[in-house]
Order: sequence, then structure tokens, then C-alpha cells
Amino acid sequence: MKALWLKYAARIDALSVRERVMIALGGAAAIVFLVYFGLIDPAHARERTLQATIAQQRSQLAAIDVEVVQKQAAAMADPDADARKRLVTLTADNEALRGSLRATQKALVPPARMSALLGQMVQQNSRLKLVSLKTLPPAGTTDGNFADTPADAAAPVLPPTPLTLAAPGTAPATTDEAAQPLLYRHGVQVVLQGAYADMVAYMEALERMPAQVFWGRAVLDATEHDKATLTLTLYTLSLDEKWIAL
Repeated sequence: MKALWLKYAARIDALSVRERVMIALGGAAAIVFLVYFGLIDPAHARERTLQATIAQQRSQLAAIDVEVVQKQAAAMADPDADARKRLVTLTADNEALRGSLRATQKALVPPARMSALLGQMVQQNSRLKLVSLKTLPPAGTTDGNFADTPADAAAPVLPPTPLTLAAPGTAPATTDEAAQPLLYRHGVQVVLQGAYADMVAYMEALERMPAQVFWGRAVLDATEHDKATLTLTLYTLSLDEKWIAL
């Protein structure tokens, strides 16, 4: 094995600087390709499916709420046994659907725990260096689609105070209930330094977590083999707009 290694090392030493740079760039491109199509793209598909399911459930909830209000008004103006029976059925369906939505949310990492959890996982691998850990402003949706959050909008993770309960850039609450988002996406940007193998192990550990997170973006700078830099953007979903940072 050592002889084979020395053989390849000698071949590389015989190459020109330009050829070495081209080989390094080709290797970095291959690594980014494998990370994207092996980890990030499948996670995107799962995120889109879950977002569509949650958006559909919230739309059904809104329709049931409207019908409940209409039935309540009709019952007060002209009491009707059939209408009251229908109202009871709708209320039960409403509660069942809300319970289903809460159960779906429990499968995800709560926003309040996300930053601390990512930091703890880095500490479990002493060969990785945590360069930065930042929160992103929450993004709301009314149709299951989220607008991309610019990387420079990330904010440092701070202890909870009255001023940090809401993420920077969060829009003031509106009184128009019809315009309220169905759910919110909360993001964290983590920057790591270390060997490529340790970064792959970290991402595989994220995939194995019982509670899920969604992959948003991964940028790998592998200019230095033993000191690569990985910037990960991860998301979780919540019915609450507030970012409770840890």
C-alpha cells in the first residue's frame, strides 16, 4: 500500500503546477456533486412533500373554521337540530385535523432546540472546528412555497431576551388573518472547518437524527485538503413565527 502511495505521489510531483490545480479543482467539483446528489437533493424532495401536506391541512382547517362560524351564526338566529349536529361534527373534524398537524410538526426539530443541537453535534467530533452558528429570519408561506433567505441576513445565535424572541427582519404582525402564513420555516447557518471525512460524518449524523431537519444549501471550499470549510444551511418548520434562540 505504501509503495502504491509513493508511486502516485511521484506521479503528482511530476505534474506541472497548472495540472495540479486542475486536478484539485476537479476533485473539489466531484465532492460537491456527490454531496448535493447524495444528501441534499433527496432531502429537498422530502421537504417539498411535507410542505405540500402541511399546506393542504392548513387550508382544510381554514375552510372548516369558516363553516363553523357560519353554522354558529345560523344556530343563534334560527336554532336547528340538524345544524347543531353538523356543527358538532365539524368541530370534531377540526380538532382531529389540528392534532394531525401537531403530530406532523413533532417529527421535526423544534426551532428552540435547533441551534443548541447542531452545536452539540459538532462538539462530539473534536476534529471539527465550529467557525460560526447563525440564525436566519423566519420565512412564512401561504401556499407551501418559501422565498429564499439571503446568506447575509443571518444573525448570530444569542441568549433569549425580550429583544431576541423574534428574528431580525421579521415583519410586524398584521391584523388581516387571511394574509397570515400557514407555517414558518426557521433556518440556521453553520460554518465548519476540518477534514472532508469528518464533515461527511457530521452530515450523516444529521441524517440519522430521530427528529428531522431539512437541507437548504451546502457550500464546500476544499482548497486545502486538511482544512476544508463547509457552510451548511439547515431548516425546520413550525406553526410559530417566533425564533427562540439558544
